[in-house]
Amino acid sequence: MRTAPTILHLDMDAFFASAEQAAKPSLRGKAVVVGGLGPRGVVATASYEARVFGVHSAMPMGQARRLAPNAAYLVPRFRLYRDVSDQVMALLRELSPLVEPLSLDEAFVDLEAGGAASDAASARLVGERLRADIRVVTGLTGSVGLAASKMLAKIASEEAKPDGLRLIEPGTERALLGPMSVRTLPGVGPATGDHLRRAGITTVEEIAEAGEDELVRLLGKAHGASLYAMALAHDDRPVVAERDTKSVSVEDTYDVDIHDRVRVQNEVWRLAGRCVERLRGAERSGRTVVLKVRRYDFSTLTRSETLRGPTDDPAVVREAAARLLDSVDTTGGVRLLGVGVSGLADYTQEDLFAQARAQAEADAQPGEAHGDRSASEEGQAAVEEAAEAVDRRWVAGHDVRHEEYGHGWVQGSGLGRVTVRFETPYSGVGRVRTFRTDDPALAPAEPLPLVAVGGAVRGAVGESGAGRGSGSGVV
Repeated sequence: MRTAPTILHLDMDAFFASAEQAAKPSLRGKAVVVGGLGPRGVVATASYEARVFGVHSAMPMGQARRLAPNAAYLVPRFRLYRDVSDQVMALLRELSPLVEPLSLDEAFVDLEAGGAASDAASARLVGERLRADIRVVTGLTGSVGLAASKMLAKIASEEAKPDGLRLIEPGTERALLGPMSVRTLPGVGPATGDHLRRAGITTVEEIAEAGEDELVRLLGKAHGASLYAMALAHDDRPVVAERDTKSVSVEDTYDVDIHDRVRVQNEVWRLAGRCVERLRGAERSGRTVVLKVRRYDFSTLTRSETLRGPTDDPAVVREAAARLLDSVDTTGGVRLLGVGVSGLADYTQEDLFAQARAQAEADAQPGEAHGDRSASEEGQAAVEEAAEAVDRRWVAGHDVRHEEYGHGWVQGSGLGRVTVRFETPYSGVGRVRTFRTDDPALAPAEPLPLVAVGGAVRGAVGESGAGRGSGSGVV
């Protein structure tokens, strides 16, 4: 293990919720909960204002609503979060070529590899500058941990939350870890924690005192030896630069099990289209199409088909996914569907059948092209129409644009009505208006960037205290 605290761990503070607060002036300083809003929904992130009421990530959404009924409950906007994450990761890569992202809002950085820091003083300066740069570029806050190992850097960033920096001096690790819960160590989840507790081991110091042989007896050779080493603050894991993406996929979990086979086909068609959008957004193609189906009894099936060459043609991916679905029995009901593409490449080898179909369509006479459609064509049109209808759902928190009132976001919808608050990241608190869900002047929109050209978001998140604000009244 190195002798200087030059491994940095960055963890953005309440990332999804903070991004929503920065994007929506009316929610700044108020309780915000982001996650699935249906009966099976869970909390993805809660703002610090919501955490005051006991709301936390992975909590069932129904329980969160009971604890904080006046909070704003929003569906995630991953396109916005990815854009902000890209900005943050770019800042990290300016510090070092060794950046290891763990998620959209979390990463390790080896400061020695980039020459950014070589001792505690220089590491602290880098960490403080990074926090300041993140606030300027994104309007959000992040917490930084600095230590001589990945494990300790992550523990330090957790202690620094929210919006802080914690540096663990080499030589102080054992004293710091000793009184901490065994759950602090990587790889100790609820099951392992309970197993250790039954053996009378509840703190990191007690793991060290038990000895390696006892840990191996309790947990097995690999896990026991690894846990004992970490209890002694030994962690030589290197920071590994981001590896190339191996697959692209999308999936949806449904509030109510889907029994209708046509509905299942419609959903697979829609998911395949979304998957190709992501594939093209990454400027990639792939040769293996994967279908994932979780049935009513929680059994999960996967089916895959490898094409003759990589493609980013939505028709090819949809047809492959449809063929895979033909081999799956969904009569008992479906709770989750997913479509993915793997075997990625930087080029496409167009499917020969797709080329043949395109040529046939180009050669068709106008009368043939617009005449009576076959049953299969009618079915395809119905699927496309159903997919479009699903995509036009007015989702709480998502962006819309009105021809007269401009950009806004959905506060709620139901009974043929949709309520919209018209505001942007750069405006003040906006006005609320209600429309019919079929109002032709209202349409879904893409998220606006959090930072205006030439400056940070006004009223950036982090200026209000974690405990202030009770609720927004948004449902």
